[in-house]
Amino acid sequence: MAEAVEQDIIDAVRRFVERDVIPVASEFEHRDEYPHALVATMRELGLFGATIPAEHGGLGLNFETYARIMEELSRGWMSLAGVINSHLIMAYIIAHHGTVEQKSYFLPAMARGEKRGGLALTEPHAGSDVQAIRTTAVRKGDSYALSGSKMFITNARHGTMLAVAAKTNPAAAPPYAGISMFAVEKSERGPAVSANLKKLGYKGIDTCEVVFDELAVPATHLIGAREGEGFKQVMSALEVGRINVAARAVGVAQAAFESAIRYSQQRTTFGKPICQHQAVQLMLADMATRIEAARLLVTNAAQKKDRGERCDVEAGMAKLFASEACAKISLDAMRVLGGYGFMADFPVERFYRDAPLMMIGEGTNEIQALVIARGLLQRYAL
Repeated sequence: MAEAVEQDIIDAVRRFVERDVIPVASEFEHRDEYPHALVATMRELGLFGATIPAEHGGLGLNFETYARIMEELSRGWMSLAGVINSHLIMAYIIAHHGTVEQKSYFLPAMARGEKRGGLALTEPHAGSDVQAIRTTAVRKGDSYALSGSKMFITNARHGTMLAVAAKTNPAAAPPYAGISMFAVEKSERGPAVSANLKKLGYKGIDTCEVVFDELAVPATHLIGAREGEGFKQVMSALEVGRINVAARAVGVAQAAFESAIRYSQQRTTFGKPICQHQAVQLMLADMATRIEAARLLVTNAAQKKDRGERCDVEAGMAKLFASEACAKISLDAMRVLGGYGFMADFPVERFYRDAPLMMIGEGTNEIQALVIARGLLQRYAL
């Protein structure tokens, strides 16, 4: 019965993508316009509560189903998956590390999409090197004063709250032991959100710099109510984020492949459809094979996460392979379409511009390779 319900949700998302997203995605993307109506429909579908436990009002979906939903959304427009990803990373941190009071206060409203979250981790000088963050949180009575800036924050403008990483003990050794996570609700007091950052792709979604200037945050919003636990909390959540990004890459790659194989059967050269030319057939076969391999890697990582096992290696493998495959497939799709692939009237150029984000987001692919290697050396230690 559970599998049937999950398949029904996936099918509902697919219908939403076909009916509402694909017809308007390029138009919104080219205008770099936030898709309020599409986000509202995702809220009605319950996607803001996709992985939030049912006891807190969410759908309680497993991560394998969640990955398939993210693939479907990204096949229509990758930016939509980003709205959900950042929100559910914050929800994961609260659900798995928050106090009973924090769970009951935040999660039901997050599941309904009334409170919408984001992750404020990256800083102008600190991306993959999380330990190098400089944002501080100083205890002052019943609150903490947060000071610092965060960069490239999704949902910064249209979200209502952020999971913020800050150092409660800047002198801690090792540095990660001084990091704590805070659930920060936006108000007229702050934080200050910059103008939307101009991007190559991933458009239509708010990505901003966020500045904290002695912003008072209630001590009750220290996630888990213990200082120094933030690094562990956010690293466990980033496994979810990397599965999400890998699934997004599969979705964009699938969309690029579908555009290419359709066009190859419609376009004729030298008296026959180009799909009958061996050079095009080789590209199509390679594209489809890479997509299937990437999808299986995502499924493997998600299933391991569902079993409650550590999956940093598997999530890293999925994110590394799927994002690199997506970049190649989107370029190969442009080759198949030729000049039309370079035109804004066709979606392939959008896929090509969106693809690099997956190689950078949730930890660069170079970092993924190091994570994979460290994990393998631990598993195969002599």
